[in-house]
Amino acid sequence: METVRLKKISIKSWCILLGLCILFLGMLAAFGVGVYNDSEQYITMHIHREPLYPLFLALFRKVCGDGYLTVAAAAQGILTAAGIWLFAEYITRYFKLCLWEQMLVILIQIVPHVMTRYVSALHIFLESSVMSEALCIPLFHFFLYFLLRMLFEQRRRDRILALVFAFLLSMTRGQMMITILLWMVLFLLQMILQKKYKLLIVPVIAVAVVFGMRSLTVHLYNYAVTGYFMGNTYGKVNTLTNVIYACDEEDREVFEEGSLEQKFFDCFYAEADAMGLNYKYGGETFRQRAEHLEKYHDVLKFQVLEANLSAYYFGLGEVDYYQQSSMSDEMAGVMLKKLLPACFGQWLYDYILLCSGGFVRSIAVVHPLINLIAFLFYGVSVFLVMWLIFYGRQYDTAWIMGTALLFIAANVCATSITIMCLSRYMIYGFSFFYTALYLSLRGFCVHLWNGGRNGIS
Repeated sequence: METVRLKKISIKSWCILLGLCILFLGMLAAFGVGVYNDSEQYITMHIHREPLYPLFLALFRKVCGDGYLTVAAAAQGILTAAGIWLFAEYITRYFKLCLWEQMLVILIQIVPHVMTRYVSALHIFLESSVMSEALCIPLFHFFLYFLLRMLFEQRRRDRILALVFAFLLSMTRGQMMITILLWMVLFLLQMILQKKYKLLIVPVIAVAVVFGMRSLTVHLYNYAVTGYFMGNTYGKVNTLTNVIYACDEEDREVFEEGSLEQKFFDCFYAEADAMGLNYKYGGETFRQRAEHLEKYHDVLKFQVLEANLSAYYFGLGEVDYYQQSSMSDEMAGVMLKKLLPACFGQWLYDYILLCSGGFVRSIAVVHPLINLIAFLFYGVSVFLVMWLIFYGRQYDTAWIMGTALLFIAANVCATSITIMCLSRYMIYGFSFFYTALYLSLRGFCVHLWNGGRNGIS
């Protein structure tokens, strides 16, 4: 265990940070601010969106007035540059990388930003866009920095700061609540390996407190914005969408005859069937089924579920949008509890389809040939973790590779429960994985080289 201090920063490091700032601000100058379908929801502080990014935009709107989106995008670019620089600087110093290795680590961090511009379906440059990912990505780099310090140096301050950034991430994107759980799992593993069993309750209590704080903060934020003390809505509608996709017509029998839930189900199923929006129309092959589900998830959600729920609750009269959203979410929750056990087998199959796409998009782009290579990379990574632990005795490298794999698995599995795994949801694991993979391969090759020179078979 070695304490790495970043107080003394070389001219070389300052130049790298400046170069990263120029890159991201240059992309903003070249492409301008990206405003997309979801952007308006962040700007208007929509009930579906977590608080931190709307508040981030509101701060710049308050300070800068007209043109605030350009200033906010510039701040996003600078934060992204700082996050990449801090993470790469720490990795370089801790693992004693040379200059070309440091530049490789930095390049790995930049690649996903280029991919979302030129490879993904949306063709967006995230850091110049009004999207929560533009703030979430630099926050994730700061989180990784303190998380790795927690693992390698085991200082209380780093544990606290890692948890703080996990909280901020969860307030930016709901899916990133997994970082809070990741923090807890890694802390627990550390305590178990050090046989400090009496301290196992500490991370559990800390996580319970943080989740409580998150829920309270979201409720208070929504109360300030909407006048309703409530959490974000439509998460359950998202989840119900994939369940309806997996249902058969006879699944209506799980509801009481003539109940409102059954009427909604009949409506959902009839429209989905007429539009070809359930699993029966997905095709024969694994690939066809996955593509069909991903293509029509949003169509099923918006044009069938949300349209019918909204029409019914608005039709009651004297119901505003926030009440309708809350009632729709409540109804979706009731239907979920009864429907999921009835269609669990088909839902699980579809869930595996979504996960498979998510695992590929976490480290590559979906393509029949690339898919096989991606899972081969995962196999190599698992082998390297085992080798680093049981033979190479390079525990710090094993920590970083194991953490990268654990994060990707958690992100994919959590996201697939509610929605399809788009590239911009999976982007967080890409650079972390390839940085860890390089360090693992480096450790493996150095060990073999030193072993060969010393005559070790």
